[in-house]
Amino acid sequence: MSFLSVQGTLALASRLKVISERSYDLIDQVYREHGIGLQARWFPVLRLLQERGPLSVGEIAREIGLTHSAISQLATKLTREGLLQREPAPGDRRQRVLALTARCQAELKAARPLWQAMRETVEHRITATGVDLLDALSRYEASLDEQPLPAEVARRLRQRRATEVRVVPFAPRWRGDFYRLNAEWLAKYYRIEPIDHAVLSEPEKHILEPGGAILIAVVGDEAVGTCALMVDAPGVYELTKMAVTERHQGLGIGRKLMDAAIAEFERLGGRELFLESQQRLQPALRLYESVGFELQPGVKPGTHYQRADVYMIYRGRTARDPGGDARSDAA
Repeated sequence: MSFLSVQGTLALASRLKVISERSYDLIDQVYREHGIGLQARWFPVLRLLQERGPLSVGEIAREIGLTHSAISQLATKLTREGLLQREPAPGDRRQRVLALTARCQAELKAARPLWQAMRETVEHRITATGVDLLDALSRYEASLDEQPLPAEVARRLRQRRATEVRVVPFAPRWRGDFYRLNAEWLAKYYRIEPIDHAVLSEPEKHILEPGGAILIAVVGDEAVGTCALMVDAPGVYELTKMAVTERHQGLGIGRKLMDAAIAEFERLGGRELFLESQQRLQPALRLYESVGFELQPGVKPGTHYQRADVYMIYRGRTARDPGGDARSDAA
């Protein structure tokens, strides 16, 4: 078993290239043994011109799926070999097209019996594998056009990183991230109110020293989300300052922060947990409901937030909705 074969799909492109090169060499050997002055690498261009007639470099590139530069370089080589010639395009003598020479046409005619034998040989070997290889390749090629590979790789990488999220207690090293993540969210949807600036600037003073807690969602060494429990009265905590950076939203990090915050509330022995949010943030409200927050009539009496029009109190876990990223305090 070769090194590439044990690399699986990571080496797919390399294995296809190796198979391609081996196939080219074997077909060239067949051509030489039967006195045909062609090379396997030339087949797509020559066969296309044989079937369609003279075409421009751009037209050939589009039909075959190679770059304009690659076709131009090959055309130059085949012209030197005496297999192609450049001539004015029909109807527009300013444009040049590529056409087969008489010599090339003779070589292609002589190669026809070989092509039939090659087709039968290759199809027999593919059939023996029990896999419709050509159909599989067509489907794979279509998938590359339907959904760009880099975008899907990036999405799957984010999903994988989401499974590696750690929720850790606040430490001085996260102070800047705590401000950044919340300010980033507020700037997108609202504005930073005076109470936001005060709490975010001095989280130890406003949250930790009175007996609250701050939790940070971390991927590797990067802070990607935050939430906090802020003391409102003895035994009463506000779930606040919850935010997930936009690059990591949609991966369930908000739910992990929510679960960690509720666990911390219970560890602290709290008797009531509430949050304030806004009606426009329906995904966030569904997340809150899924973990046991219940909507209250009207806004919280004496609310500190101008933007808040939702008041919810935690009554226990209901676990109706398994995921989501959200933010509280009028999130």
